[in-house]
Amino acid sequence: MAFGSTPDWFHLSDDEDIVWESRPHPITMGPWLPVGVALALVGFLVAGWSGTGGVGLLTFLGVFVTVVGAAVALVRYLVWTNTRYVITTSELYKKRGIVSRDVTQFRLDRVQNISLRQTGIGRLLGYGDLTVYTAGSGDPELTFERVSQPERASSRLSDQLEEIATDTSAI
Repeated sequence: MAFGSTPDWFHLSDDEDIVWESRPHPITMGPWLPVGVALALVGFLVAGWSGTGGVGLLTFLGVFVTVVGAAVALVRYLVWTNTRYVITTSELYKKRGIVSRDVTQFRLDRVQNISLRQTGIGRLLGYGDLTVYTAGSGDPELTFERVSQPERASSRLSDQLEEIATDTSAI
């Protein structure tokens, strides 16, 4: 399957391909995105309305509310766009971070078990959590939180795990 260019935060080996790539469902941005947009719009309207008769305290307050609202919305959006989940033919990756980067990586041959969890709202809106457990650990090692179409991610991951198990048993 062809995807866009390889991100700069991981490198594919010559025999490795991306089989699935996603970011969290937009619901992950939560209520702060619309709240930030609403604040920015209200502040903009107040600044514009109060600025028609000259610049005063209300105009500065409107500009301040606009900047705060826009910053809140922008941060939520940046957190969402800078979170990535990738499954390749031999590795799992989870990347988070705007200024600094946190990349978690596991070889597929270490994966012991996966679980898919969807709430009722998650099923309705098409998101869920895909959790990966690795050999030697009872705790989850990696969770793709609120991933869009989690059944597809689970299916692709299961296919890759099956392929690795088949390749290993053929040796």
